[in-house]
Amino acid sequence: MVVIRLSRKGAKKRPFYHIVVADKRCSRDGRFIEKIGFLNLLATKNETRLEIDLERAKYWISQGAQPSDRVATLIKEFQMPKDVLEKKQAKKAKKQAAQKAKKALEEAAQKSAKAQAAETETPAKPESIETEGAK
Repeated sequence: MVVIRLSRKGAKKRPFYHIVVADKRCSRDGRFIEKIGFLNLLATKNETRLEIDLERAKYWISQGAQPSDRVATLIKEFQMPKDVLEKKQAKKAKKQAAQKAKKALEEAAQKSAKAQAAETETPAKPESIETEGAK
């Protein structure tokens, strides 16, 4: 059986994956039939994170190749228009910002409640204490 899967490359703690078409019996990083793309998880702003030759992927799927779960997700992500992806990421960032703001408000409310409780518990200061040297 032919599968489309990730093959790990790169240094220790610096993962880089090739998307390959391979026989299922071969090891993960072993012999493959064809490279159809790559995934760079540590890509910076200027580098390409994901690249897939969709024509070849569709060809191999039509020939009976089974993509792994992760590769199927990556193909869908790669096919998705960039504006839709950016909207999803913006929505996610907005949601996270709202959660942070809510948490900050809750912490501020707790601090003010503690401060009010501390104010009410402090004993009244004595008005004046006369000392013997002051006479």
